[in-house]
Amino acid sequence: MQYWLMKSEPDECSIDDVLKAPGRKTPWSGVRNYQARNFMKDRMSIGDGVLFYHSSCPEPGIAGLAEVASEAYPDKSQFDRKSEYYDAKSDPANPRWYNVDVRAVRKTRLVPLEELRRHDALKKMVTLRPGNRLSITPVTPAEWRFITEKLM
Repeated sequence: MQYWLMKSEPDECSIDDVLKAPGRKTPWSGVRNYQARNFMKDRMSIGDGVLFYHSSCPEPGIAGLAEVASEAYPDKSQFDRKSEYYDAKSDPANPRWYNVDVRAVRKTRLVPLEELRRHDALKKMVTLRPGNRLSITPVTPAEWRFITEKLM
């Protein structure tokens, strides 16, 4: 099992939105960064743990726990001309972009970004590195345990 931090803007898709969705599941679509895409396509497995992170909001931070609920599959938005994520260069026979489904497990107290930064146990956490802007980052088992056992 692996662990991930996945960022979503809460005005687009919040932990509450996923908890209300059928099966408490949503496709994690619209990712347009190759490294984040490769995490979904090549490294994620059903059942992997997810820290559901609210970003680009007044108080960014971890808002819930989720799990990867599907294998990677082509992101439909890349072929939808009306979508802001449309990619004219993507070929249906050889898709460029992929997504996975994510299932919400539970909402937690908000663990703000600034609180995450204060803990030595999280010093090397990828998402806390200066300049990191990836929407999906790996989380080590030790980081996962620290966050889920001590901060939530």
